[in-house]
Amino acid sequence: QAQLVESGGGSVLAGGSLRLSCVYSGYPAIPYCMGWIRQAPGKDREGVGGIDSIGYANYAESVKGRFIISRDHNKNTLYLQMNNLKPEDTAVYYCAAGCALTSMTTAHPRTDDWGKGTLVTISS
Repeated sequence: QAQLVESGGGSVLAGGSLRLSCVYSGYPAIPYCMGWIRQAPGKDREGVGGIDSIGYANYAESVKGRFIISRDHNKNTLYLQMNNLKPEDTAVYYCAAGCALTSMTTAHPRTDDWGKGTLVTISS
């Protein structure tokens, strides 16, 4: 059974950094597309970005230049390095697998699987 487990969330001041991790298991093959989705309080889920199996990544405009998505196939782990964090980045962040890569930068990300999420809180 496929499973995605996020970690690394927390509370930081604006301008700070956090790195989220997502360990995945139970997949018969390496998922082609993985990525991150977030949901801010009172808002719909939105795509943060995605990455394919050879390392090509795309990003939502709101995080471009500040966030970096990477993956380590040997560790079955997906990462989200978040720099220069802003209060508007406050959200629950979900790891996604089996996604449509181009949708992961939009307000309507499409994915087969996602984890339970990890909360990121940015204070000013």
